[in-house]
Amino acid sequence: MNNKDIHIKVQSTMYTLVTNKGFASPVDVLITLGVLSKVDYERWRNGKITYLESVCKINLTKLSTINHEIRSYAVKYNLKPSWPDYRKWGKCKNIRLRFSKSGDEKIERLYATHYVKQKTEAAPVSKEQMVNES
Repeated sequence: MNNKDIHIKVQSTMYTLVTNKGFASPVDVLITLGVLSKVDYERWRNGKITYLESVCKINLTKLSTINHEIRSYAVKYNLKPSWPDYRKWGKCKNIRLRFSKSGDEKIERLYATHYVKQKTEAAPVSKEQMVNES
C-alpha cells in the first residue's frame, strides 16, 4: 500500500465510519483497512498483547501516515476530537492499555483520539467527491 492508496482508503473509511457511527477512531480505521485484525484487537483489549503496534501488519512509517491522514480528514471536515480512556477489559479494568512501544504520551493520545461528527455540521461530501478533490 503506497501513500496515495493510504490517502484514498483512509478518506473513504473515515467517511463511512463517521456517516454510519457518528465518529471514527484510529483503531476502527486500522481494523477496516485490514492492518489490525479483530482477534488481535480483542487480545490487546484483554491485556494479552503489550502494545497495539506490535500486531499491526504494516510498518511504523505507514502507521504514522495513516494517523496523519485520519487527522487531516478530521480537520478538513470539522470533526471534534474526543479522548476516551482505553482500559483493559475483564479483571483489573484499571490497567491503561498502550498503543505504541515507546509509550510516548503524544503518540498514545493520537491513537486514542476519536473524531466525532458535530451535530451542527453539514453532511460530509460523498466518496466520489473526496476522490475527485484529492
